[in-house]
This record gives sequence, structure tokens and C-alpha cells, in this order.
Amino acid sequence: MNDPSQQEAPVIDTSKMSEGERAALEMAEAARDKVGRHLSFGASLFMGKPAMGEISPFPSQSDDDRERGHAFLQRLTAFLKSEVDPDQIDAEGEIPESVIAGLAEMGAFGIKIPTEYGGLGLSQTNYARAAMAMGQICGNLTALISAHQSIGVPQPLILFGTEEQKRKYLPRVAKGEISAFALTESGVGSDPAKMATTAEPVDGGEAFLINGEKLWCTNGTKAGVIVVMAKTPSITVKGREKPQVTAFIVEMDTPGVEVAHRCHFMGLRSLYNAVVRFDNVRIPKENIVLGEGKGLKVALTTLNTGRITLPAACSGLSKVCLEASLKWANEREQWGAAIGKHGAIADKLARMAAEQFAMEAMTFAVSGMVDRDKKADIRIEAAMAKLWGTERAWEIVDATMQIRGGRGYESAASLKARGEEPVPVERWMRDCRINTIFEGSSEIMRLFIAREALDPHLKIGAAVFNTTLPMGARFQAVLKSGAFYALWYPKQWLPFGAVPSGLDPSARRALKTVQRLSRKLARTMFHAMLRFGPKLDKQQVLLGRFVDVGCELFALAAAASYAQSLIDRKQREREDLMPVLDYLEKAVRLHADACFRGVRKNVDAQGYRLAQRLLEKK
Repeated sequence: MNDPSQQEAPVIDTSKMSEGERAALEMAEAARDKVGRHLSFGASLFMGKPAMGEISPFPSQSDDDRERGHAFLQRLTAFLKSEVDPDQIDAEGEIPESVIAGLAEMGAFGIKIPTEYGGLGLSQTNYARAAMAMGQICGNLTALISAHQSIGVPQPLILFGTEEQKRKYLPRVAKGEISAFALTESGVGSDPAKMATTAEPVDGGEAFLINGEKLWCTNGTKAGVIVVMAKTPSITVKGREKPQVTAFIVEMDTPGVEVAHRCHFMGLRSLYNAVVRFDNVRIPKENIVLGEGKGLKVALTTLNTGRITLPAACSGLSKVCLEASLKWANEREQWGAAIGKHGAIADKLARMAAEQFAMEAMTFAVSGMVDRDKKADIRIEAAMAKLWGTERAWEIVDATMQIRGGRGYESAASLKARGEEPVPVERWMRDCRINTIFEGSSEIMRLFIAREALDPHLKIGAAVFNTTLPMGARFQAVLKSGAFYALWYPKQWLPFGAVPSGLDPSARRALKTVQRLSRKLARTMFHAMLRFGPKLDKQQVLLGRFVDVGCELFALAAAASYAQSLIDRKQREREDLMPVLDYLEKAVRLHADACFRGVRKNVDAQGYRLAQRLLEKK
């Protein structure tokens, strides 16, 4: 039987969609990279046969690569601890120029930019280590560097830029010229079909005039050069008009570019976030990235890698939260014992430790996949790490607040003024909240992952329900899908699958749990496909449960493989790691069981009807 990942995906039936829905779907589908010959680890979890070879042995950083990043990370960490006052940055709403200059001097704006273009040329894993270090100190600096390097000019040009574009812009941004990315508009978040910013060709196509306005352009008030997404003239394919989005490199001092407003937020108060307007901004065609009409591919591919920065920073923040919570739980006494001795607090500490470790493991796993193969398909893994890591980090900050009580809610400045240790939990909470929204909200991430998870099934059976296809083609799809599922489905009930040899018993047990729950996930998704058919994509809450199980399995698999790697390399002791992994394994099983129960018994339909009734009555 052919692997479904090798089949060409049929056209999704758009005949019953509105024009807006159809345009949005077709643009998004056209921008998707086709999955390669083999399913990635994240995708394989939803097909009931985890690709263990992708995660175990763990894609660890080589000793040579670790050493290459060591000197920079030492300088960065020393600089952050001695020269950065995160509470001052938060209070004043500005990052001192001396801090920005110091970061530029050590190469922090060009961590991944190749050395031939003036950067440090470090790996994705070293970049993740830097994000973890910054996440422990200051969210504002993390956002500055991440928006510049992960989604700003460097990453799109490293991936898609021409040699001329790289030589012109990469040395500038590597030295510290700040860059940004402009996609969102006031009426457009994750729906590119509604994009209002346009780029009209002039001078016979030698240049384009950009008009429109972009919202929430992080680094926009400081940037010297940005990447702008704009609609270019539609093309006609098979008699139908196809909207086009194109990515442009725009110099901020170009006539017609205006920073109209600096946005301010609950947290990240030094975020240089802007509304940027474009009034007949003339951009030469050589500033197009990748090609006309390929802007969404640039944006989505850039975001795939850029998303890894968020769980990295969240891992760093979660680590300092855990340290602060452990310290307080040892020192603070209630009812004759340290509060850490009480079950309610101990439960929080255990969960924080396990989830922080898994967060770190996921970050290094995805980073290692990128370093191992620059063309690796990590879209699902990056999205899972982003979704799981940012949601767990928010829970960890919330738990830290609860453990420290009033001292968590009180600002660091107030604590310091009255002589107590100024632990900035209040600032951590404000700064952390955005992470479940940044670079794709949790809701969008769940839909994105669900679409990718269903992709192998769509390639096999979507044509069956596609009313725009001839009956002959639909009948062939019935035969093909029937043959595939006749062999595939029974396997989801059988305890097959081997885990790598030579594993610690705890790691082996965790990976066996991943295999077992992966099979249950696959068959439960299949049952939902039979029940809802082509309307399954409308069951967003249901799909979210499947995605949550998949994320939990990725977290557990990454943690098990990472723990084994640390022990094998003698970087950590078994007695320190395996209790954490054992706890995580049981917690994942309980969470997965709850999600599966929610598939069978829920109030999804009643909740939707109630919400619509409330909306109608306003």
C-alpha cells in the first residue's frame, strides 16, 4: 500500500463555500509546502505510527556546535545580568540605546546570519539557547531580537533571498540595523484574502506602488528596513481569478512610509510596535522576496522557524519561575511547615518542573531537526512546540503568582521599597500573556495543526466528498480509500511498534505510551471523520482535543528522548531526570484520557447554540 504522504492531494470541495471562504482557503492551500516523501514526527502521531527514528536518538547538538555557541552565550549572559535592568525597561517603556548597542556589538542581531554576510553563523539550537537566556531576564529584549531575526528581514532572506538581496541587506541587519515584518492589518489577522494593502505595478512592472496600512508591526518604530506583505494584481487560472500576495523589502526612509502610531500594551511595555502607513511607496521589483505572488509562502515558512523562539523564551521564563517558586516554597511556613510540604503547593511544583523540562525538550528537538536538515518539514512540530510551550508557560507563571500570593501580585519596585526580595512575578505575568497570541494565537495554531494532521487523510479520501469532481474520479477515490483503510484501520487496534533499544526503563515506558496513545488518537480521529465527513473542519472544539493529545504526545516523546540523551552524555544524573519523566508520563496519560472522554461526551453543540443565541440578543 502506498504511503498517503506520497499521494497527490485532491482539490478540496469549495463549491458550498462563500466567496470569502473560498478565496482564503485557496490562498492558504496554494502557499502550503507539500509534505515530503515521509511524514514528519508530528504528522505521524496522528496516523497511529510515530516515526520514532525522527525523535530517538534525540537530535542533540554536537559538541563542536555547542562549543561554537559557547563563547557568544557566555558574553550574552554576562551582558544581560550586568547591563540590563528589566524592571527599569518595563517602567520607562524604553530599551536604553546602550543596551541595543551592546547587543549589536556582540552580534546578537545576526546570530543565524552566515559569517560571509557579517553574522555569527550559529545554528538554530544556539539561537534557541540565546532565546532561553533572554527569556530568563527580559521579555522586551527577547521580543526585540526575535521579531528582528526570526520573522524580520534576516530569516526571509536567508531562506529565499537572492544573492544581491543578501549582500545588500544582511550585513546591515547583522550589525544592528533593526528590522521588522508587516503582515497584520486592522481587519486582517489570519485571513490573507481580506488583505487591503496593495502593490500596483508601474513602469512596465519595473516597480510597484504600495498603499495601505499595517497594524502591530513589532520593531516598526525602530526599524530601518522591513518585509511588507501586499496584494499584487490577481492572475487568472482556469477561468478563475486567483488573488496574489507578494513580499517586499521596504526601506523605512522611503518617501511615503509613515510610522503613524506606537502601540502600547498590558505587558512588554518597551515593545517598539507600530502602525505603519504606505502612501504611493515606490519599491523596485528587485525588492520582491522569492517571487511575485509567493508572499504567503514566505510568510508561512518564515513563521514555521520563527515560532521556535517562543517556546525557547517560555522555557527560560518558566525556569526562573520554578526557581522562585521552589525558593519561596522552602522559606514560607504555614501551619507549622514549609508550604512546599503541603499537597496543594507540591502538586504545582511538580507540574511546573515536568512541564518546564518538556518545554525545553521540545524546543531543542525542533531546533535539532532544523540543524540536522535545513529543508526538514517542521511545520507541525514548530506549531506544537509553540502552542504547548506558550500555554504551559502561562500556567506556570500563574502558578508562581499563586504560590507567592500577595508577594506575586505586588510589583518588584514595591517589594524592593519595603525591603523584600524584588521577585518580578507581576511583570512576568504581564509579559508572558502575549505569547499565546504572538505569531498565531492558540486557536489558530489548533486549526493549523488540525489541517496538517488531516492532510494524509485528505489526500486519500477528500475526493470522495468533492462534488466538483466527475463521478468516475469520485468512484476511484472510494476504491483507493477503501483499500487503504481496510489495511490501516485494524492496525490501530494492534500493539505493534518497536521503540529504540538501549533505553532507560522510564524512557522506554514513556515512548511505549506515546505509541499506544498515538494509535488511539488515529482511530478516534477516523471515527470522527466517518461521523462528520466533510463537515469535520467545522468541529473546531473537537479538533482541538485531537490536537491537544498530539501535542501532549510530542511533549512526552521529546522529553523521554532528551532525558535519555542527557544521561548518555553524562550531562545530568538519572535520579534527577527520571522522576520528572515518570510524573510527566502519567500526567500525559491522564490529560489524553480526559480529551478522549471529551470526544464522546461534551457540550460542544449546546455551547455553540447558546453562544449564537447570546450573539443574536446582543
